[in-house]
Amino acid sequence: MPEFKVVISDPKTGKAEQVEVKGEQALRLIGHKIGDVIDGALVGKPGVKLKITGGSGRAGEPMRPDIPGPRKGYFLLSGPPGYHPPEKGMRKRKFVRGNTISEDIVQINTVIVESS
Repeated sequence: MPEFKVVISDPKTGKAEQVEVKGEQALRLIGHKIGDVIDGALVGKPGVKLKITGGSGRAGEPMRPDIPGPRKGYFLLSGPPGYHPPEKGMRKRKFVRGNTISEDIVQINTVIVESS
C-alpha cells in the first residue's frame, strides 16, 4: 500500500502543515498530475480544494511539471525545479521525476486554492 506525506500550504496565513495519507486514500491520489485540483477530503481536509504543485521521490528527486508520466531519469535542465544554475545559460543533466504521482512518490506538495 502506498503512503504519502502531503504538505498543505495556506497562502493566506503563509503556514504549511503536513498530513500522512495511507491506504485507500493514498490509492486515490495515484495518477494525478502537477496542476490538478483535488478535493481536500482525500487528505482529511473537507471543504477545501487543493492544487498539486510538486513533490519528491524516495531518493529526494523532485517532480517536474514538464516531464510527462511517472517516469524518472536524467534530463538536461536549465532551471528549477531540480537545478539552479550558478550562471545564466548553464545547463546540467540531473536526476528528476515526471509530473504524475505514482507509488514511488513520498511527498506531495499542495496549496489551498479554495476554502469554504
